[in-house]
Amino acid sequence: MTKLIINGYRGRMGQALLECAAELPDLNVVGRVDAGDDLGAVIDQADAVIDFSFHEATLPTARLCAERGKALVIGTTGHDESVRVQIAACSSSIPMVWASNFSTGVNTLFWLTRKAAEVLDEGFDLEVIEMHHRLKRDAPSGTAATLLEILRDVRHRGRDVVRHGREGIVGQRTNEEIGMHSLRGGDVVGDHTVMFAADGERVELTHKASSRNTFANGALKAARWAVGKNAGLYDMQDVLGLK
Repeated sequence: MTKLIINGYRGRMGQALLECAAELPDLNVVGRVDAGDDLGAVIDQADAVIDFSFHEATLPTARLCAERGKALVIGTTGHDESVRVQIAACSSSIPMVWASNFSTGVNTLFWLTRKAAEVLDEGFDLEVIEMHHRLKRDAPSGTAATLLEILRDVRHRGRDVVRHGREGIVGQRTNEEIGMHSLRGGDVVGDHTVMFAADGERVELTHKASSRNTFANGALKAARWAVGKNAGLYDMQDVLGLK
């Protein structure tokens, strides 16, 4: 039996995690915390903490997990680079699964995006489009940022090539740029498309989520997998055996 604490249980993902965990007999949620609650008061009861809170809460959560020797699964997004480095440093003490998206389908999209970018040469222009519900606070989404990093890595591009939307007389598209477009509206759970466009043809890889339970079940799988692993920084590609 894996004992879990859900950090950020009042949010949409927190509620999905509680709902899905209740259906899994090998998981036991021993603690629910959110803003204003004391994680330290309950953390010793758990094997792992799943963090879907707010980006400002992730670093203190990671430090507490490292101090108490608890596995940590992070699904929160929106951290700046300096904070990301500090969070990642905690993985020297504990197993940490940090992913921008816990869906099996999205992680397959990550894998396919890398393969497509390796096959489709410089003649293909790269664009990333994502859409989420009107209440999402950060843009682009963490998943879209991961897709962008995959494309940059394969094409050996720096951060300066990213074009966040276009407005006015911006001139013709350069061969080096990668477009990033964030759409917000309604109750969309999460849509992501990677477009490879060349003269005479276009390849589009798309994933559409209609339920947060796909992400919740993936995060629960990650927590179960992380308990007992060696200290280190992992992602869902590790959990799913895609590396």
